[in-house]
Amino acid sequence: MTRKYFGTDGVRGRVGVAPITPDFVMRLGYAAGKVLAHDGIVQRPCVLIGKDTRISGYLLEAALVAGFVAAGVDVKLCGPMPTPAIAYLTRTLRLQAGVVISASHNPFEDNGIKFFSAQGDKLPDDIEEEIEFEIDQPMGCVAPEKLGKAQRIDDAQGRYIEFCKSTFPNDLDLRGLRIVVDAAHGAGYHIAPHVLHELGAEVISIGVSPNGMNINDHVGATAPAALAQSVREHHADLGIALDGDADRLVIVDNDGVIYDGDQLLYAIAATQHQFKPVDGVVGTLMSNLGLEKALNKLGIAFARANVGDRYVLEQLKERGWIYGGESSGHILCLDQHSTGDGLVSSLQVLTAMRRAGKSLKNLVAPLKMYPQTMINVRVNKGFDWKNHAPLQAAQDAATKALGDAGRILIRASGTEPLIRVMVEAENAALAAQQAQLMADSLKS
Repeated sequence: MTRKYFGTDGVRGRVGVAPITPDFVMRLGYAAGKVLAHDGIVQRPCVLIGKDTRISGYLLEAALVAGFVAAGVDVKLCGPMPTPAIAYLTRTLRLQAGVVISASHNPFEDNGIKFFSAQGDKLPDDIEEEIEFEIDQPMGCVAPEKLGKAQRIDDAQGRYIEFCKSTFPNDLDLRGLRIVVDAAHGAGYHIAPHVLHELGAEVISIGVSPNGMNINDHVGATAPAALAQSVREHHADLGIALDGDADRLVIVDNDGVIYDGDQLLYAIAATQHQFKPVDGVVGTLMSNLGLEKALNKLGIAFARANVGDRYVLEQLKERGWIYGGESSGHILCLDQHSTGDGLVSSLQVLTAMRRAGKSLKNLVAPLKMYPQTMINVRVNKGFDWKNHAPLQAAQDAATKALGDAGRILIRASGTEPLIRVMVEAENAALAAQQAQLMADSLKS
């Protein structure tokens, strides 16, 4: 069970390098339980715990329950469920927090913990800091009469299916569409096919036979070739692939062409703009320049956040906008859900297609994606790339060469001694040339 990170987006916090062991997870549950119990909002806090289909989820779920119960917090369990389902159920059941055991798109050996607030979004920073502090304190146990209780929610699947269906307009249906669904042998395996079928589509399912060790294994949003092949084999109209915890997606059209998060975000926002003005869209530093330019042509503002869905969400809230997302397929539609949801996002794409009466190919035709070249350069630990004169000179030259028809992004990896150099331009050869020149400058 290698490692995982403590934090609402899976990548922040001092515990980011802590190995996930049953002891650590139990102490994490106890620490979070103590913080919730001391919060004073309710007399007896209750949290929801969900997980994806990894075999290690059984062990970590039991450890979390033990920690929460020892802190006097009640627990509701719903078994394998998509991460966004936990956000929804936590909110609708009026619980104090939601916890997901999942490593998203990672291989089955990995696992981790993610928290949601009572509102179905990230925990406040001060609460996270309190939990981190409590992890290092001695673990105890409340008096026997104050122990928490655990119970299963038997209708969690049905509740979430109905919620997903509610995000698709009542005056529309999916009749006449043959759709292939790839659930990555993950948390959406028993949700996504039912939602699409009940909305009228003919559904062909792949990646819906989890065995605890095959999650994301050559299937799902991170390996869309399997979906593209299935779409062609079954002469389907569309294919939808989720990742292991079902919070991101890619879509494949009837020709087997794969559409990423930038293209899907454009399809949703541009179509919605025809019916109700969209003030702006939030992407990330990695979002394609073509997306920004295409939205600007429609009069839709575009802002870039740091990479990570939590940063996209923060900017959306600050600006009062609704739509945002990442190239990886993590899309936020805040008029439908408080967090990114692969299945709900796919329904928004299908809504756009039905409303406009167009294929996905035609919906995104005005969007011209710019070719991108990414080069990773290994450097010594602590290398000061921001003040490296050869890189600065190469970057200045590249900026001049690209003009308004390109973009440069240079950033350090957060986990390895790497500098990532990315250039995108209308001319693919120019992008590759300038990226290589800057990468070479880092070696001088």
